[in-house]
Amino acid sequence: MSWDLLLTDCRAATMAEGYGAVEDAAVAIEGDRIAWIGNRGDLPQQSAKETVSLGGRWITPGLIDCHTHLVFGGERAGEFEQRLKGATYEEIAKAGGGIVSTVRATRAASEAELLASAKQRLATLMAEGLTTIEIKSGYGLDVPNERKTLRVARALGREGGVTVKTTCLAAHALPPEFAGKADDYIDLVCNEILPAVAADNLADAVDAFSERIAFTADQTARVFDKAKSLGLPVKLHADQLSDMGGAALAARYNALSADHIEFSAEAGIAAMGKAGTVAVLLPGAFFFLREKQLPPMEPLRRHNVRIAISTDCNPGSSPALSLLLMMNMGCTLFRMTPEETLAGVTKHAAAALGMGDTHGQLRAGYAADLAIWDIDRPAELSYWLGGNPSAGVVQAGRWRSRTF
Repeated sequence: MSWDLLLTDCRAATMAEGYGAVEDAAVAIEGDRIAWIGNRGDLPQQSAKETVSLGGRWITPGLIDCHTHLVFGGERAGEFEQRLKGATYEEIAKAGGGIVSTVRATRAASEAELLASAKQRLATLMAEGLTTIEIKSGYGLDVPNERKTLRVARALGREGGVTVKTTCLAAHALPPEFAGKADDYIDLVCNEILPAVAADNLADAVDAFSERIAFTADQTARVFDKAKSLGLPVKLHADQLSDMGGAALAARYNALSADHIEFSAEAGIAAMGKAGTVAVLLPGAFFFLREKQLPPMEPLRRHNVRIAISTDCNPGSSPALSLLLMMNMGCTLFRMTPEETLAGVTKHAAAALGMGDTHGQLRAGYAADLAIWDIDRPAELSYWLGGNPSAGVVQAGRWRSRTF
């Protein structure tokens, strides 16, 4: 018996503990799994169908973007320009802009159009060593259009060359036809949208936006109760603009993650630590919206909360297409270490998607999703502003790209 692929003459950041660095490593792959990884001197005597020397390059787990809104119609660059000229969000919204404009454009777009535009965005992320991405709905806000956007996300997983996890975020915002009737819209989410999505196996999880400008804790709890009844795990856009107890609510439901959390109180952070709920930090939105309230970094560390980093790619608040840039922002804006940010886009991002037992680390038995880099040390991945040191990607045990 022989391995399918053997990579030698490399340095590996396994992410098992810290970087988990192996300075003279070898990685053996069988099928879509890592069969063996360790010091090259300890490599078992076994043949391989293909052996490739990496010339001293570094290997990390493939990068994971665990919070995106990648599928949407239109763009909002015009609004960005208007805000810089002094227009307020309220003025833009009254003129038909804001999230309503994205909902309108997404509803009007065909599945083929949504797929084509999302593929372009995905290709940019993939060029930086991305192997897994989460994609939320939330710009359809009715039964047919939530199903449509999630079908597109599933299609990206089949056609895009990456692993896609889908999340139903129907409780994202109040659609215009339900203005002033938030409880009625939550009825629609619970009684029609979520059952339809679950019946078609279109979602791997359910998300909600609990905030003053979105949905209350009670309304969010209704969505979570329905999700649990359908066998779907939950996650939460929590405490981005104010402390509404979102972190504690997420922990109470054993949520996979609580995301944003800039205003979360320490009691909520402690509850996340006990529940194992991952904190997903979104520095792109923090930067783009010019926010001032930093996430509670020290409480997160004190209560041993796993911290993930993501692009939050969306047209309104984080038009970000570089996970490497988000790593740099995690360091420069949130005072994270390069080691923390690399864990945040590998093993902790995997945990935020419920994939921590199979992805995000270089370990025997884990998915053979590998990113290969032309770097001298792992800290370079969060150091450069621009540039792309990606030298190759192995996705599910097969070469997806290679420059050497």
